Amino acid sequence: MITREQIDTVLDHPVHDARGNKIGDARHVFFDDATGEPEWVSVRTGLFGTSESFVPIHDAALVEDHLEVPYAKDQVKDAPNVDIDAGGHLSEQEEQRLYRHYGIDWDAAWQDTHSGTGQAPGTTGTVGAADDAMTRSEEEMHVGVERHEAGRARLRKYVVTEEQQYTVPVRHEEVRVEREPITDTNRDRAMTGPDITEAEHDVTLYEEQPVVETRAVPKERVRLTTEEVTEEETVTGEVRKERIETEGTDEQGDQRRRP
Repeated sequence: MITREQIDTVLDHPVHDARGNKIGDARHVFFDDATGEPEWVSVRTGLFGTSESFVPIHDAALVEDHLEVPYAKDQVKDAPNVDIDAGGHLSEQEEQRLYRHYGIDWDAAWQDTHSGTGQAPGTTGTVGAADDAMTRSEEEMHVGVERHEAGRARLRKYVVTEEQQYTVPVRHEEVRVEREPITDTNRDRAMTGPDITEAEHDVTLYEEQPVVETRAVPKERVRLTTEEVTEEETVTGEVRKERIETEGTDEQGDQRRRP
């Protein structure tokens, strides 16, 4: 069990469960009104420590620089939210809710801690501190970032058909009739055949025609890569701050004299 002398070691120090998992940091210690002994500790949990859960401190123990409680981390984080009155007390109903959550018998626990005090159930739970000073707290806004999927990019290859025109030269053969007069030079060849006869002579003509064929030729390689771009965004939030006012004293804290 944690004693009053150990409160300074508890406050603002880590709180671990029985398996050594960190639950959060101890924020406040609540004392029993009748016995004056520590009874509850509030633990800051959740993202940036924005939530606060109550844990019984009766069976807790100081281990090196942290407080160890015999409850699982999830059980502590799922503890019911309770209200504290203006005097920093837990009501009987609120304390019973916490007892039920942690599986503690209310009547047995009350008999154990209040036997002989004459104190009625449900009047325990004064918000604790290590001394008589009043602690003023403020909420601080902590801004972080979470990584979320913003979209997807995909490479998809498909085929399109387009027309292309090329001009190529093509050649063809045409028949041309050449006539040469009989001269002394060619007379012998001209007279070698029969004098009068019928004859045919064929000439084969050739032409070029354009031929189109396609070949797949690699042109480029395409891949998707990602790069991080940093931008600045302004976020706005509300934080609460405690203020302490004095009564019966002047601004310097001296007690005012009655006229």
